[in-house]
Amino acid sequence: MILPVKISKAIRQPAGTNSWKAWFNKDISLKGISKGKKLKINQQVKVIQLFKQLLKAGFTLTEIVAFLERSHLLKESSLSLMKASLMRGDRLDQMFASVGFSDNIVTQIALADKHGNLLGSLTKIETYMLRMTKVRKKLMEVATYPILLLGFLILIMLGLKNYLLPQLLEGDGKDNWAVQLVQIFPQLFFVSLCGLLVLSLILYLWVKHQPALVFYRRMAKIPFIGQTVRLYTTAYYAREWGNLLGQGIDLLDLVSLMQEQKSNLFRELGADLEEALMLGQSFPDRIATHPFFTKELSLIIAYGEANARLGYELEVYAEEVWQAFFNRLNKATTFVQPLIFVIVAVVIVMIYAAMLLPMYQNMEGMMS
Repeated sequence: MILPVKISKAIRQPAGTNSWKAWFNKDISLKGISKGKKLKINQQVKVIQLFKQLLKAGFTLTEIVAFLERSHLLKESSLSLMKASLMRGDRLDQMFASVGFSDNIVTQIALADKHGNLLGSLTKIETYMLRMTKVRKKLMEVATYPILLLGFLILIMLGLKNYLLPQLLEGDGKDNWAVQLVQIFPQLFFVSLCGLLVLSLILYLWVKHQPALVFYRRMAKIPFIGQTVRLYTTAYYAREWGNLLGQGIDLLDLVSLMQEQKSNLFRELGADLEEALMLGQSFPDRIATHPFFTKELSLIIAYGEANARLGYELEVYAEEVWQAFFNRLNKATTFVQPLIFVIVAVVIVMIYAAMLLPMYQNMEGMMS
């Protein structure tokens, strides 16, 4: 299906344009326009599914937006932003960005506008988001009961502190380590929670001001997390590069296109690859220097260039890595429940020790 020209038309800047001329030529249609808040994951999935099905059936974007209005999947404010974007003649990725789709999806839609396989990209986005939704749901299922149990035990400990501890502290129990630990546990828990929140805020601010390439290089070196990061970035970029190269886009156009995207990592990696290619370094050799890609990716690229099937080889490899990525996430979720149960067990042991040890001490004192 062919989209209306005003939506699917790509806006490309010629290479070597002067900075002032590039400033005047760049798209500023969305500046000053209030954008919607980030949509919930389930809303994004439903809208992607609707767009895919209706585009496949031959609907135009105007008809899809009208159908979306009748479906009540989005709020009136989001629909108004979509209509305004449609009236301005924005591209589809700009429309999605205006209503609060994630940067990941916006970037993939923008790239689909270049390689022309929009339906294929929507299908892959849908598959990825459904997998991520399933992982989140599984994580919530395995963590909900232990967390509720842990919260219940904390309430019990608060009750013990107010009613049982005063009696234990009157006798020999005041010197017992378990009694003292139960006494300070609520304060220790809330101090630890506040410390974790502060640490998370500091980490978020630090990450926000880090160049994306530097951040991902450091993340790739962290045990366990690093392998997960490598699988994700490899699968994501192999898929997008495979789509673009498979449609006949050459490497120089590819790296130039990467620098126009919304994702910080896309832009920085595109600039890095362009500089390397200009200096005569090969594409696979430069990819091999980045620790956030798997070692096999550079070999796949070299093999694909040798047999002139680079786009196809990258797409096949991307599917394999996506499968490995989600298998790893599924395995990780299975460790959450046992970990929380261990914490709950430690709390239970502390409660029993606080109640029973003073009793045994009193019994020993009476017998002696």
